[in-house]
Formats: sequence, structure tokens, C-alpha cells
Amino acid sequence: MTPASLTLLSLAMSTDAFAASIGRGAGSGGRPRFLNALRTGAIFGAIEGITPIIGWLAGAAAVHLVSRWDHWIAFVLLVGLGARMVYAGMGKAEGCEEDAPRQSLPMVMLAAVATSIDALVVGVSLAFVDIHIAVAATAIGTATMVMVTLGIMLGCALGQVVGKRAEILGGLVLIAIGAGTLYQHLGADALTG
Repeated sequence: MTPASLTLLSLAMSTDAFAASIGRGAGSGGRPRFLNALRTGAIFGAIEGITPIIGWLAGAAAVHLVSRWDHWIAFVLLVGLGARMVYAGMGKAEGCEEDAPRQSLPMVMLAAVATSIDALVVGVSLAFVDIHIAVAATAIGTATMVMVTLGIMLGCALGQVVGKRAEILGGLVLIAIGAGTLYQHLGADALTG
């Protein structure tokens, strides 16, 4: 996987957390404090960085069983997840809330886990491509931390402009990465076969 692909993958993985953070920022009832936004971003980033490692471990355990079809598995997982993100992004955008209650640490962590399920699936697919998982997990976690912090700080204003489009864009990026993985593998097979 090229550095550009890894950057796009990291940004794509952060889009659902980014969309959720826009809602949190919009519902804060006032201008959020940077340290609170950074704390929430760090929680989301850490969880989003851990889940692809868990998925990668599961995929790596099975890679010898499915090595003939690994590129197809990565393609199906990435395209399926990307399509789900595009579909979710086409839903109705949520409006800004007034004076929403502040969420506790367990609720923030639960939201982070909910938005990181896609990173778990991507982690499984990364077991079938040539990538160092620690680098990928760090990139995904860092991108998520930055995007969540920005989303909370920009809140409602950004939500009105970007809204669900960020999730659609993230889904399209995942579909493109999945197609590129399949193309590279099939192209290599054509050259060696």
C-alpha cells in the first residue's frame, strides 16, 4: 500500500467519527473548549487505532487458509463497507441541537467504539495486503483524533455545510482502495501467469 493510499484510508476511516463529532460539537450548547475537544478526539483516536489491529490479528490468523482469495476478500470487505458508508451518508442530515446534555466518559467511549467497527473490518482486510499494521493503525488513530477534535470545535457551522457528505466521500475512498487492491493483485497475476 502506498503512502497516498494509507493517507486516504486513514481519512476515510475517520469520516464517521468526524460526522459524530460534528453532532457533539453542535449539541454542546455553546462553544466547546479545546482541551475537552482534544480529550474526546484522543479517546476516539485511540479506539479507532486499536480496532484495526484487532481485525488484522483475526485476518492474519486466517491468511494462510485463504491466501488464494485474499485479494477478493479485501475487495469485498472494503467495497461493502464503502457502499454502506455511502448509503448511510445519503440519509437525512441531523440538525443542530440546543443545550444538549454533556456526555460522560463511558458514553464517549461507547460512541468511539460504535464508530470504529468499520476500522475493525478494514483491519481484517489489511491482513491480506502488504502493509505494516502498526503504521496503518497509528495513521488511522491520528487522523481520527485530529478530525474528531476539529469536528467538535467547528460543530454546527460545519455540520450545516459538510454534514453527511463526509461519510459519502469516505465510502467512495474505501471503494476505490478496494478496487485498487484487486486491480494490483489481478495485474500481478496476469504478469506472472
